[in-house]
Amino acid sequence: MSATITVEKRKLEKPPLELHYLGDRVLRQPAKRIAKVDDSIRQLAREMLQTMYSSNGIGLAAPQVAVNKQLIVIDCEPDKPENPPLILINPQIIGYSRELCKAEEGCLSIPDVFLDVIRPQAIEVSYKDEQGKPRKLQANGLLARVIQHEMDHLNGVMFVDRVDNDLALNEELKKHGFSVQAVKPVEKVTK
Repeated sequence: MSATITVEKRKLEKPPLELHYLGDRVLRQPAKRIAKVDDSIRQLAREMLQTMYSSNGIGLAAPQVAVNKQLIVIDCEPDKPENPPLILINPQIIGYSRELCKAEEGCLSIPDVFLDVIRPQAIEVSYKDEQGKPRKLQANGLLARVIQHEMDHLNGVMFVDRVDNDLALNEELKKHGFSVQAVKPVEKVTK
């Protein structure tokens, strides 16, 4: 189930795509479904991977590079060249575990800000791969968290919207020059 699209896992001096940051309106628009998986989508996935690796990320959603499409790229092991990345087109979560876990998250669109978020421990997701084939994947732990985080981007939600420690959130955002007003709280997952 691994991607056939591969790029060298290295930092580029000039990544092909430009990241957008908390406060930018493009990050708050719901992404559109991809009607046809073709070479332009595969090329976008390739450029997203190069941009993600260049920024030391493990996940990137198309809205973060101002592309309003339901496409995410993930690589939880960027230091292992033999492990191909995961490319999810039009992903949908079709099942969640009851078990929740709290873990620290960060985001390429909010550099240097790391805060705890509660999410389901495991998920099942359906998506199309880079060839347009329907797939299903069961994920838990870090992979489940990254998929949920990136899928939030497809709905205009950012991880800071899910942080329940307001004091830590305000301190971290201010410390790194982000506006607290850019946060749009969503209903929190509770234990």
